[in-house]
Amino acid sequence: MKLHFCKYQGTGNDFILLDNRSGQIQLTTAQIHQLCDRRFGIGADGLMLLELEQGQDFRMVYYNADGNESTMCGNGGRCIVAFAKRLGVIAHTARFMAIDGLHSATISEAGEVNLQMIDVEQISHTDTHSILNTGSPHYVVWVEDAGAVNVFGQGRQIRNQDEFQPKGINVNFAQVKKDTIIVRTYERGVEDETYSCGTGVTAVAIASVKDKTGQFDIAIETPGGKLSVSFEKDTPHTAINVLLSGAATYVFEGDIEI
Repeated sequence: MKLHFCKYQGTGNDFILLDNRSGQIQLTTAQIHQLCDRRFGIGADGLMLLELEQGQDFRMVYYNADGNESTMCGNGGRCIVAFAKRLGVIAHTARFMAIDGLHSATISEAGEVNLQMIDVEQISHTDTHSILNTGSPHYVVWVEDAGAVNVFGQGRQIRNQDEFQPKGINVNFAQVKKDTIIVRTYERGVEDETYSCGTGVTAVAIASVKDKTGQFDIAIETPGGKLSVSFEKDTPHTAINVLLSGAATYVFEGDIEI
């Protein structure tokens, strides 16, 4: 089977995008894993199908690099909006369905995507970390020097703790520095550090204000680039009107035989 694909990246978080509005693309876990392989395939942190969804512009179906369908991907959501614009499915606004529910977004001519994330219903803090779900579950650790952290080793250890099984948890190491927060993320499903994680930086931004309430706009810096997260907290342990903003960039397209 020959597939036509587009490759997109959002702050270094890269994805294979497939137009499946016809419904004819049916991929196995092994095939998705092969396509995402950086040596034997196209290479990506994940793969997405853009499909038809009644009453909305499209449906986003997301798979991790291991080939398994996963929870919400924030950078992936921004990239599929850019892909939909390229296909002519949308112009400058989008409403689409994902695994965690309905999302809305806007996209500028320059490719800046503002993506509405789900409301966060529960935020738990301890002296050492925070846990919250921003479409995917995240564990946030505050560190003095994010650059010195063994993200693979420490992230893998936390991700595999018994309390988070069987699916595991994504792990973020965050450092507050002047007017920004530096974030490095270990992603389950990729099973390694990624250049950026949209749901991860969203989790870090919300966790950073602890139990404060009000409106916030947080600047984030990842190894792959800069993002911003705005949100409102009307209670200490919830967040609403969450918006993830940053560039989503077309890289290349091609055909591959699988």
